[in-house]
Amino acid sequence: MKHFLVLFICGLFFSFNGLANGSSDQILGEWISEKRDGKITIFKQGERYFGKISWGKIPGKKDTNNPDPKLRNRDLVGAVILQNFTFTGESWESGTIYDPNSGKTYDCILKVKDKNQKLDIRGFVGSAMFGRTSTWSRS
Repeated sequence: MKHFLVLFICGLFFSFNGLANGSSDQILGEWISEKRDGKITIFKQGERYFGKISWGKIPGKKDTNNPDPKLRNRDLVGAVILQNFTFTGESWESGTIYDPNSGKTYDCILKVKDKNQKLDIRGFVGSAMFGRTSTWSRS
């Protein structure tokens, strides 16, 4: 009986712990940028997460600040700006974010909050402690 009770309690703990961390796919869908000038669609390929611009406030805007001259004439709508994120149980890490306004790419951590309605984007170089956070809203 003691073994059953221990197994039951462990089962409850792991069940609630899984619910608290949320689903890795809760990040999927459309998000509006903090400045409300773009919409980003986050999608999954295999076990990794990516995000592309699906709408921009200025139609036909080009990626003029891209460090690769071959990409400077591409439309920003359709450009993949979030790449290669993996879910760690609480956040999506080990990915990068491309900032089309500066043409720079940063390491990045993504965290869903406020009952899946807000997404914190933490871009940084080297250490997340020295980065900047932007908050996107569910579209």
